[in-house]
Amino acid sequence: MVYSVNLKEKKVNYDHLIAGVAGGVVSAFILHPFDLLKLRFAANDGLTNTIPTYHGVLDAFRRIYKYEGNIFGLYRGVTPNIIGSGTAWGLYFFIYNVLKSWMNEGKSTTSLTPLQSTCAAATSGLTTLLLTNPIWLVKTRLCLQTNDPSVTIHKFKIYRGTWDALTSIYKYEGTKGLYKGFVPGLFGVSHGTLQFMAYEELKKRYYIYKHLPKEKKLNNHEYLTMAALSKIFAVNLTYPFQVIKFRLQDRNKDYGGFRDAVVKIMKHEGILGFYKGWIPQILRVTPATCITFLVYENLIQYLSEL
Repeated sequence: MVYSVNLKEKKVNYDHLIAGVAGGVVSAFILHPFDLLKLRFAANDGLTNTIPTYHGVLDAFRRIYKYEGNIFGLYRGVTPNIIGSGTAWGLYFFIYNVLKSWMNEGKSTTSLTPLQSTCAAATSGLTTLLLTNPIWLVKTRLCLQTNDPSVTIHKFKIYRGTWDALTSIYKYEGTKGLYKGFVPGLFGVSHGTLQFMAYEELKKRYYIYKHLPKEKKLNNHEYLTMAALSKIFAVNLTYPFQVIKFRLQDRNKDYGGFRDAVVKIMKHEGILGFYKGWIPQILRVTPATCITFLVYENLIQYLSEL
């Protein structure tokens, strides 16, 4: 069954939206603990005592489990993460495939050029960022709240949940507050652009190498391999922008903006400061992307056959 409507005589397929939401929700829930660790490692500048200092991933899991409500401590901020991931992936896949269909004039057997893939992915990423930045801000704030006794209690209000955080940020910081971290997020749009460009190129070259028709469905192992490789490629090139974004979104940091954050991180932490949290990020994004793309590709196939 194809969920679609006619828009100016062009069919818009909503299967990509449904499949993208499903993939984003499943991966966000399963791998949220690694997302939590990534945020805490990345936000720790070593100068303030508002975030726990962990001695590696295993130590982080141990301390969170001990001081923050057992297993539930690993799922702080999971609600906005699920909402944000489902919305972001759903919109991204939907917008990307609408643009892809428009660019290749609806011909499923025609591949996009690298430039076309880049333009489609960049447009999708920018639109998604505009709509989801507030929910990512809420996720960051909730993930950085902790009961760890080693942390100095901050002077800010403790958020009771997603809605309380969203309304409180709007009340005390305004619309501008909801878009903290937006500028590095713009640079971060290149992450999804690079990922989708690499994913499309890998698929295209694989089809050519195997002499396969473009409409043929690949097996799960092939999808997983391409998704993982494209994600690792994008993460390695764009991760510093994520660190800067998290620092700007943290209430306990006092940066004057994007440039100020870059200068201070480089001054006090060096180049490695831009890669704090990289290990839990890789541990999270590789399986997360594999899960998302696996759910997405299989659900698309299922919906198309109904």
